[in-house]
Amino acid sequence: MSASETRLVGRDGAPVMDVDGDLLEVSMGPHHPSTHGVFRMDLALDGEKIVKLKPVFGYLHRNHEKLGEEHSYLASMPYTDRLDYICSLTNNWAYALAVEKLAGQEVPERAEYLRVILGELTRVQNHILSVGFLLQDMGASGTPLMYGFREREKILDLFESLTGSRMMCNYMRFGGCRVDASPAWLDGARAVVAALPAAVDELEALVCTNEILMARTQGVGVLPAELAINAGISGPVLRASGVNYDVRKVDHYGIYDRFDFKVPLGDHGDVYDRFMIRLLELRQSLRILEQALKDIPGGPVMDPKAKLRNFRPKAGEAYGRIEAPKGELGFYLISDGGPNPYRYRVRPPTLVNLTVLEDMCLGHNVADVVLILGSIDIVLGEVDR
Repeated sequence: MSASETRLVGRDGAPVMDVDGDLLEVSMGPHHPSTHGVFRMDLALDGEKIVKLKPVFGYLHRNHEKLGEEHSYLASMPYTDRLDYICSLTNNWAYALAVEKLAGQEVPERAEYLRVILGELTRVQNHILSVGFLLQDMGASGTPLMYGFREREKILDLFESLTGSRMMCNYMRFGGCRVDASPAWLDGARAVVAALPAAVDELEALVCTNEILMARTQGVGVLPAELAINAGISGPVLRASGVNYDVRKVDHYGIYDRFDFKVPLGDHGDVYDRFMIRLLELRQSLRILEQALKDIPGGPVMDPKAKLRNFRPKAGEAYGRIEAPKGELGFYLISDGGPNPYRYRVRPPTLVNLTVLEDMCLGHNVADVVLILGSIDIVLGEVDR
């Protein structure tokens, strides 16, 4: 297509860049090794410069929401594991929270502590893996990614010993948690958390002052705060643009109001800030874990009044949301009094965060596209559902 046939404008209708000559159309994906799943980007290039980008997804669509309306409330819990399959426990938590709001279900205090512990361990392993993959996308050797996998293995071992599964944990229940954590498990979790700061220091020393990393990431893929807010962006991508919004602080769901932690913010909203925010959030998660593992009380992990079989919440609607590792994860449920939800809707953070991909890529070289995509940290199981 010729430049004269293409009007390149921004969201406000104003021209965003000048184009010299003809444009080259390139389809990147759906099996490009750096696109984090079956995802495609249709690019229009002026030389090496991105002048248009269209994200194309749907290759992994599994009809998750319709299945949620065909199954009982409890039967949908294992399906939530398959959304962000890196973070099954936070998926469980968001869904359990929505159902508990719908049914007015209470949660025992020990179960609330266990949810925080498992949720923050999930955030740690997600962020440390995300940093490793971003560096891999940049062309770094496998060393940073292997550092991430090394630490993630220790956390997955904890998940497996508690829930019986490393990734598809199916652990949360409406009114608490499926099984209790033994004293030995809690001691093992404390040992893992105590060793993690040294591992994060090691990773930071390896990469954070690397000249190539800074040259490839600083000033690249800038997301202005105003656009991030207007587009509904959440999670580390939003906070890297300097917007102080964290659902843990805003809603105080669970027992997050009991813990002392900060919300790190970026200054520029570029790839480097999104990279650093995850490292800083990782350290704050360790602060929360130290407090939760120290203060966890005794008691039951399931409300004795909880009803899992023949569960029929009264007619109504509820929206439960959490600060998942990748952003705001929410479940919207409508009950008509039957055994299945009348309406089951997921608010996936990475799908929403992908909507500004073109805005972040315009004007950059094609080699920067994979980096910018990697800095969003997407999982196609959640994007497509």
